[in-house]
Amino acid sequence: MELFDVYPRFNITPVSAEGCWITDVKGDRYLDLYGGHAVISIGHSHPKYVRNLTTQLHKIAFYSNSVQNPLQEEVAAHLGRASGLETYRLFLCNSGAEANENALKLASFHTGKSKVIAFKNSFHGRTSAAVAATDNPAIISNLNAVHQVTFLPLNDVAALENALSKKDISAVILEPIQGVGGLEMAQTSFMEETARLCREHQAVFIADEVQSGFGRTGAFFAFQHSEAAPGIITMAKGMGNGFPIGGILIHPDIKSSPGLLGTTFGGNHLACVATLSVLNVLEQEQMLPHAAQMEGVFRTLAEGIPGLKQVRGKGLMLGLEMDFQVADLRKKLLYTHRIFTGNSKNKNLLRILPPLRIEEKELQLLFSALKKELL
Repeated sequence: MELFDVYPRFNITPVSAEGCWITDVKGDRYLDLYGGHAVISIGHSHPKYVRNLTTQLHKIAFYSNSVQNPLQEEVAAHLGRASGLETYRLFLCNSGAEANENALKLASFHTGKSKVIAFKNSFHGRTSAAVAATDNPAIISNLNAVHQVTFLPLNDVAALENALSKKDISAVILEPIQGVGGLEMAQTSFMEETARLCREHQAVFIADEVQSGFGRTGAFFAFQHSEAAPGIITMAKGMGNGFPIGGILIHPDIKSSPGLLGTTFGGNHLACVATLSVLNVLEQEQMLPHAAQMEGVFRTLAEGIPGLKQVRGKGLMLGLEMDFQVADLRKKLLYTHRIFTGNSKNKNLLRILPPLRIEEKELQLLFSALKKELL
C-alpha cells in the first residue's frame, strides 16, 4: 500500500530534535525557523514537556469525555490565568480546523442565523464549515461550497458594516494576523470595530488564534494587542507543542447545553498534560516577553538585506517580503544552509515561525545565509 500523495515534501527525514534544531537520518542538523507550521512553541523535546508526558503515560493516556477528567479543569484554570480571560469557558478538541468548525457551529446555534463573514486570503482549516470560510477555491469541494460565506477585504470597516447590516450574519471570523494569507495584519482599530459591530448586529466575533495564539506575537493572543473582546477565540498549533490539541474559549453570554458540542479524543489526558506543560514553560521561561524582544532583534538584523521590501508580522510570527519570488531561495536556505523557513499565498514572502525560545545567535544564522545568497 502507498500513501495518498497530497503533500509536496522536501527530501529530508528528521529523526530527532531539540530546542530549535532538527537532526535528520544522515546526522545533519537543521535550524528550525518554521516550527512545523507554528506548532513548536516551547521548543522541540523540552525536558519538562517530555518528562510530564512520559509520567502521564504511566498513569492513563486516554479515556473519553464520558468520565471526569480533572486535568481539563486544570487546563481551563491555568489558561484563564495566563490569558486574562477567566470569565470565558473552554471546549477542548483536537485541531485548529476542528476548533473553527465548532466555533462557527456554536455561533449559528447562538444567533439562529446561518451566514458568515470571512476575509480575503483567510485560512481557517479544511473541515466543512472551516474550509467554506477559507479563501481558496482550490480546496473547497462542491460538498463544502454552501454559499453561506461572504469574503470581504481586510481592514475595510465600511464593507463590514454594510455586510452586517443585512442582519443575517451569525459570525465574523478573523485572523488577527493572516498566516497562510501572507502575514497581513488586522489593524487594531479594525479589530475593535469588528467587535463593536458584531455586538450591534447580534453576530459572534470569532478570533482565529490557531497560529497566532499561545504567545507567538508577544501577547498571549494576538487580538490582545487591541481592546477588542471576541465572542469566541479558537486555538491549536502551539497549544500542544506537537501533541494534537485544539480548543475554543467561549464568552459567558453564549449558553451551553448537553450534547451541543462533542468530541471523542478532545481534551484527553495526554493532550491536557501537553498543554499544561506548554503553559508552565511559557510562564517560567518568560517566553512572551522574549518573543517581543526577538521581534526587535529580527527587524534590526533584517536591515540592509538586498531585495527586502518589508518585514511583516509581530513577535515571532514574522515574514520577509522580498521584491522577487522566494521559492528558489527557500530551497537554497534548506539544502545549502540547512535552515527551515515557510511560504504563504504571497509568493514573495519567507515566513518565519520559530520556537519561542529562539535566540539572537540563531537568527543571525538566517541573515548570514541570506547575505551569502543575495549579495
